Amino acid sequence: MEVDNKFVAVKEYVHGQPSELNFEVKTAPLAITLKKGSNQIIVKNFYVSIDPYQINRIKAYSSSHNASGFSTQIGLGERVDAFGVGRVVASVNEEFKVGDLVAGLLNWEEYTVVQPGTILNKITDEFALSYHVGVLGPSGLTAYAGFYEVCKPKNGNTVFVSAASGSVGNLVGQFAKLSGCYVVGCAGNKNKVDLLKEKLGFDEAFNYKEEPDFKLALKRYFPDGIDIYFDNVGGEMLEAAIVNMKAFGRVALCGVISEYTSAGPRAAPNMLDVIYKRINIKGFLAYDYLHIYNEFISTTQDHLRHGRLQVLEDISEGIESVPTAFSGLFRGDNVGKKSVKISND
Repeated sequence: MEVDNKFVAVKEYVHGQPSELNFEVKTAPLAITLKKGSNQIIVKNFYVSIDPYQINRIKAYSSSHNASGFSTQIGLGERVDAFGVGRVVASVNEEFKVGDLVAGLLNWEEYTVVQPGTILNKITDEFALSYHVGVLGPSGLTAYAGFYEVCKPKNGNTVFVSAASGSVGNLVGQFAKLSGCYVVGCAGNKNKVDLLKEKLGFDEAFNYKEEPDFKLALKRYFPDGIDIYFDNVGGEMLEAAIVNMKAFGRVALCGVISEYTSAGPRAAPNMLDVIYKRINIKGFLAYDYLHIYNEFISTTQDHLRHGRLQVLEDISEGIESVPTAFSGLFRGDNVGKKSVKISND
């Protein structure tokens, strides 16, 4: 059996803001058969994740480019890999059989040939498949590990979350409230601010686009200082948070979306504040914390079953919508986890 497999490839490298013109949707034949001994799997993709960090893999190469596995440049014409959910339609791997639902590293395409050693897990729970690219996927693990393992919250701590209506930030804020913290988030428009307070239970929220001075804004919301800052933005917001941190404050560096598309100066927090306040600043990746994956899944599923976590999803339809979905992340179009539904179960 052979199918026409549509996939999203890099057409032009990104300079500044990404656009639909950086990508093209291509079609190539794919035989739904596998060679014995290859240990490969073919997955029909149902949902694929759209994430800001992917821009670092499709930027024009420079000598300062970080060649870690999460920012290695994708070649022109090549498929873009992404976390996704689908069903096994062919397998010569004894760990997976045809019909298994799986979540793991796939591609922006309709079918993915999964090589041995690729991160791939079976889905056996009752939750919506889309949850496994969001709240029960990398976004959820990022929020859970970053907050509990990096920030180490205590009851009564004051917590500030930037990009708080995004896929990670909204979960961090909810985890913080479940931990007995006072939580303030920022977002880019009134509707998002209202959502944070009215649906997700943030104590306060503000529109950062309406604040001429971030330092003064944070002083207003945290007159006694910030214990924990979960940073998804970088830039001026990071500088302002450091100024307002308490002694022994903790900062989790999750993302720097303000700097992904800017060629201007990078964040320059006051290092004297960092030293004299003994602030702990730590960058991290979710994959550093796979050892707590089972704990994360068990805890998060329990919260979901009992209605303690609200799920924010922003789902587009069809492989052709991937370029617009990705570009929209950098315009602030999404609310919650952005993903694309490629096909039905």
